[in-house]
Amino acid sequence: MLNDTICAISTALNNGAIAIVRLSGDEAIDIADKICDKDLHKVKSHSIIYAHIIENEANIDEVMISIFKAPKTYTKEDIVEINTHGGAYIARKVLNLCLANGARLAMSGEFTKRAYLNGRIDLSEAESINDMIKAKSEVQIKSAMKGIDGSIARLIDPLCNEIMDMIGMIEVNIDYPEYDDVTIITNEHLLPMVEKWLKQADEMIKKAERFRIIKDGIKTAIIGKPNVGKSSLLNALLKKDKAIVTDIAGTTRDLIEDSVELENITLHLIDTAGIRESEDTVEKIGIERSLKALKEAELILFVIDASHPLDDEDKRLIELVKDKDVIYIYNKTDIDCLYEGIKISAQNGDIKELVDHLNSRYDKDQSLIDEDILNNERQVALMKSAYNTLKEIKKAVFDGVELDIISSSLYEAYHDLSEIVGKAYDDDLIDHLFKNFCLGK
Repeated sequence: MLNDTICAISTALNNGAIAIVRLSGDEAIDIADKICDKDLHKVKSHSIIYAHIIENEANIDEVMISIFKAPKTYTKEDIVEINTHGGAYIARKVLNLCLANGARLAMSGEFTKRAYLNGRIDLSEAESINDMIKAKSEVQIKSAMKGIDGSIARLIDPLCNEIMDMIGMIEVNIDYPEYDDVTIITNEHLLPMVEKWLKQADEMIKKAERFRIIKDGIKTAIIGKPNVGKSSLLNALLKKDKAIVTDIAGTTRDLIEDSVELENITLHLIDTAGIRESEDTVEKIGIERSLKALKEAELILFVIDASHPLDDEDKRLIELVKDKDVIYIYNKTDIDCLYEGIKISAQNGDIKELVDHLNSRYDKDQSLIDEDILNNERQVALMKSAYNTLKEIKKAVFDGVELDIISSSLYEAYHDLSEIVGKAYDDDLIDHLFKNFCLGK
């Protein structure tokens, strides 16, 4: 329901300088007015005043109250923000007074949900607000800020508009064939447009998948046979003793996980148990988990003992990861090295060559931070769905399928694209047709 007034504490519930109790809705000012000693109806919009919160004619807190009148607010409704002292008890007390005087406790994310439903922001902007709150890195902050500024709409709208224009022209061709001044759409006219849209969609998907790794990090499994230095490498990357290191093969029995943020990439590391044939029950369980982690990993750091020739266990592991993205690392180079490649001495903390390689590997994708780009799995999934529909349309054009059937498929592609930003495509179609074609002419 959008005709009621919601209320919640918008700051963390702990002791601090201030806490903010926020109301949004038609009665926000009325409710706040009932619990304070100032006439809030006389306060100008987008201003803040000093007041006291009153309960049973007694002052219970001195506060600053901000008034924001619709429609120029976050939710496009009247908003009141009561800045109380920051103790959890007093914030809850003010909240309960608001609830007792007619407000309803807001559900999780409901202020942003109202901003979306009232047309203040689109769905991708709402998602970006949530991303900003949860951001843990500079890249995630920049990405969220671009989303809040409407980067997804800037990316999607031109493609949506072109597809809508094509739908409109096909509809006019079907419904008003007598018009002489309307472009006659044929499959020959449609094909290059579909190919163009496919290329654009494919580029958006690929960029989004590359950017996801830069933004969120990459699942990285450290693998190798027992006692080649996997745990030493994990410790060196993390710069702490996370994993137990001994000369005894098979020390690591379970997966050890942590993350390290390098200059250009975050690695979500999994140190796996050495993969080999074993009769030890506990070690076998660890090896099974390692194989599962190996399957799910997006990047493999394959550690090889540089002081010994490859043996059958090494070769078996190399075959196991042949279809994965693998970086081969030659460890124990302080002892001897029989190979060319990335050389490290993990036990001595000498992993600079590997770190430099990883940063260089992902350096070219840093430029994606400044581009408008799809921001999450939901958006990418919808773009992939639209892409698959466009592929079907291309085949239909080659097969000479009637334009009215193709138009229906174009609707499907448009629907998926418009859902990325949370638009209702039926209303958009009506508006677009009236804007671009004078049907009463």
